[in-house]
Amino acid sequence: MNFLFFCCVGLISVAVISGFLMFWKIFLPRRNIEKQSVKNRLSIIIPARDEAKRIIPLLDSLLSQKGIDFETILVDDGSTDETVSIAASYGVKVIQNNHLENGWIGKTAACWVGVKHASGDWLLFLDADTQLKTPESLTQLTSTYQELGARGILSLQPYHTIKRPYENLSAIFNIIVMVGMSVFTVWGKKLKGAGSFGPCILCNKVDYMKSGGHQGIRKAVMDDLALGEAFRKAGYPVRCYGGKGLINFQMYPEGLRSLWEGWTKSFATASQETHPLVTFLISFWISGAFLTTPFLITASILGSPVWITIATMLYIIFFVQVFIFARRTGKFSTIVIALYPLLFLFFTILFIWSIYLTNVRRTVSWRGRKIKL
Repeated sequence: MNFLFFCCVGLISVAVISGFLMFWKIFLPRRNIEKQSVKNRLSIIIPARDEAKRIIPLLDSLLSQKGIDFETILVDDGSTDETVSIAASYGVKVIQNNHLENGWIGKTAACWVGVKHASGDWLLFLDADTQLKTPESLTQLTSTYQELGARGILSLQPYHTIKRPYENLSAIFNIIVMVGMSVFTVWGKKLKGAGSFGPCILCNKVDYMKSGGHQGIRKAVMDDLALGEAFRKAGYPVRCYGGKGLINFQMYPEGLRSLWEGWTKSFATASQETHPLVTFLISFWISGAFLTTPFLITASILGSPVWITIATMLYIIFFVQVFIFARRTGKFSTIVIALYPLLFLFFTILFIWSIYLTNVRRTVSWRGRKIKL
């Protein structure tokens, strides 16, 4: 039994090390960046389908923005709720895109239609559930883009705000989404990135058109990954940052079913874009998370004070690491994270279901629409 315990200690320790290697550092837009005079007009494009319950915080935050010239275009993707009327009441330019041509996915088509109606030199694609954190968020975002050379893509993963207890189930998913981009590892830019973050993508219109834009990835379910790859193939840089302090979102406020459908939607397909080394580290890290609980339970049953102490310390160490990682991506509950084995269990079950939908049924559901893969 001591041999097995030693093996558990070794495996959990390596899992913790794997965690730090895969999520070494997160890049954030500098808050104290000197606000450069951005003369380029910005077109904000919001693809929307039945977003009446989620879009008001975004529209309110857009009204408060200062120091930048921009237009806002909402492209309606066949909504059946009050999305269009709400957007119109804010003075937003609304484009109807109710007819989806063959070979197109709803969001990619909406983004492409939005670009065709955009008058700006720069394009900012925002998901309807995002919210700009401060009145200077757009200025900070565009100034950062200009400081980086105003080429290619600058994408941000919004910081997840939690308002209902079930939303904490997204904790591990948010971590994996960030890590899966393969750009926050200890190796930095040496590994090939997986794409871009979909909720917030900023680019210039010239680079967008030369890369093929959303028209070139019209069949992509994970349009953010595909668009990032299209830009890279065209020779343009793709930069992925965390959005803490600049942009937030509340994921799936409609309920647990929405959360399940949202994360199920081709999560398995997205994971295939992650660098193999990072995939290995993620797998080892998840395995370590599952080992801590049986190790602690077994040590407690046998009643060995030494092994109970060691097992408890490893459980706490893993909890601290998961807590650090989760708080990089969202304001998740400390109590819920303390029960992290259950979060990993939920993640694993949903991930297996996503693999089944992706590779066997080859169809997923989202917003009342069946999407063929």
